[in-house]
Amino acid sequence: MWRFDKSILAQFDFFSIILVIPLVIISNWLIGEVVPALADKQLAYVGVAALTYLGIFLLPIRRMSWLIPLIYWLNIGLLIAVEFFGHSRLGAQRWIDIPFINATIQPSEFVKPALILMLAYLISKKPPAFGGYGVKDFLRLSLYILLPFVLIAKEPDLGTAMVLLLIGYSVLFYIGVYWKIWVFIFAIVIIFSPLAYKFVLHDYQRTRITDFLSEKPSYHVQQSIIAIGSGGWFGKDKEEATQTQMRFLPIATSDFIFAFVVERTGFLGALGLILLYVTLILHLFSLSIFNKDYFIKVVTVSISFMIFIYMGVNISMTIGYAPVVGVPLPMFSYGGSSFLNFMVLFAIMQNLIAFRYKDLYDVRGTKSFV
Repeated sequence: MWRFDKSILAQFDFFSIILVIPLVIISNWLIGEVVPALADKQLAYVGVAALTYLGIFLLPIRRMSWLIPLIYWLNIGLLIAVEFFGHSRLGAQRWIDIPFINATIQPSEFVKPALILMLAYLISKKPPAFGGYGVKDFLRLSLYILLPFVLIAKEPDLGTAMVLLLIGYSVLFYIGVYWKIWVFIFAIVIIFSPLAYKFVLHDYQRTRITDFLSEKPSYHVQQSIIAIGSGGWFGKDKEEATQTQMRFLPIATSDFIFAFVVERTGFLGALGLILLYVTLILHLFSLSIFNKDYFIKVVTVSISFMIFIYMGVNISMTIGYAPVVGVPLPMFSYGGSSFLNFMVLFAIMQNLIAFRYKDLYDVRGTKSFV
């Protein structure tokens, strides 16, 4: 039976929480300036995420690790169900209707923590040998990455699919894979990218790439660049932030919230936000580097990569350096699913770190750590 021990406070990673709190506060302030009702909803999401965080943190996750493959395959089953029973919006079939309560779920959002946990489970069961994983183990792990990638890309939701792919293979690169395998994969990507562009991508996806490569950016990106450029060093007052207040800047509370940040707080505010993210990323990366437990290594570095990829893609998108895709600014853009995913992952990470010593578990009167 699991029991609480005050010594977990000595292991608890308070610094990551301290770094996340300003993101939540600043985000809610900005969202409230545009649509106060959305700020109230976002606070509700934060409340639900906080309760979920606490509930997951108190679970004996290591002794429940046998459930991880089941959770992963359940999510794969939901992605397959989208293909047959999915609900379409704006030409994309990504949602499943929940009977009797008039609500929908987007299974692709739940796959992110499921994939990270599955990789942590598999790698901890069989860590890489000296020199990294060979072809057989690489292909085995790749199966778990490519399966959700293909199912999500088919919906189509290439943005989410690419994030999963990048997270999965970034983890394998970090943990260690024989270098010749990466050379072979790089060559394959170079050779087949033109074919994928012509025969695999949908028309709207090719249009986004064309808009990105063209001399004149799309309307969304143009308005975003105007908002960023008008912010100056210190930003504008609320009434003078015309790009946001007059609704020239599209999706200012979610996809293009970074442009809103720069318009309101200027270059220095944007720099402060980026430094906050960089500090969090490096902190998580350090937790992974200085930990010998592969379960903790994989989970912490996965969260670090996930934040880096989300932040990098979102900011690059708003300034015209990446195609426009639906990738939110992590723990900052409006929305409950993405924020909840991050809180679930942080709760799992905190649990693994805080309860890593066997004297915090008590099974049938004897203390053990499984």
